[in-house]
Amino acid sequence: MSKTVAFTDLGVISEARPSRINSEISEAGFSGSMTSFKDTNVVALGPRCGDDLYSGSVQADHFVERDGMIFAGTHLIIDLWGASRLDDLDHIELALRDAVLATGATLLHIHLHHFTPNGGVSGVAVLAESHISIHTWPERGYAALDVFMCGEARPHDAVPVLRRAFDPESVQIGDHRRGVVG
Repeated sequence: MSKTVAFTDLGVISEARPSRINSEISEAGFSGSMTSFKDTNVVALGPRCGDDLYSGSVQADHFVERDGMIFAGTHLIIDLWGASRLDDLDHIELALRDAVLATGATLLHIHLHHFTPNGGVSGVAVLAESHISIHTWPERGYAALDVFMCGEARPHDAVPVLRRAFDPESVQIGDHRRGVVG
C-alpha cells in the first residue's frame, strides 16, 4: 500500500477564526513585549496564573505571533493508519521522548497506560509548552496523537519522528491555532 500524506505536508493550513472573546481582546489592544525567533514572535500579553501581581513581576505567557496573528499555540491532530509497534510500551515512550527532543520542548513527565486484552496504549508527555498525547488501537493499526505547543517549540518537527517510529501507511494531520487573539 502506498504511503499518503494530508494537510500540513501539502502546505494546507486550517483557517482559524477568532472567537467573540478573542475579537474583543483584539479590539481593545494589548501592551506587552515581543521576542522574535525566525518568522515567529513570542508575545507577553500580561499577567497569567502564577505571576506575582503584587510585586509587579509579569512573566511572558508564551503566546506566538506569526503571519499577522497572535495565538496561544499550534495544535496538531495526527491520525496514523497502518502503523506498527502500537502495543510496545517502551517503544512508544522512546518515540514520545524523541518527538519532544525534536521539537525543542521541555519534558516534565511521561505517563503511559497499557490496556489489556487488546494491548492499546494511552498516554501523555506533559511539557512546559503543553503536551503530546497518544491513544493506540493496535488491532486496527491506528494511533491518534495530539501535539500542542506554545512559545518557541516546533510542533511540526514531531511529525517525521512519529513517521519513523510507527511506519504508518497513511498520515492525516489537522493544524489548528489555539487561543487566537488577533
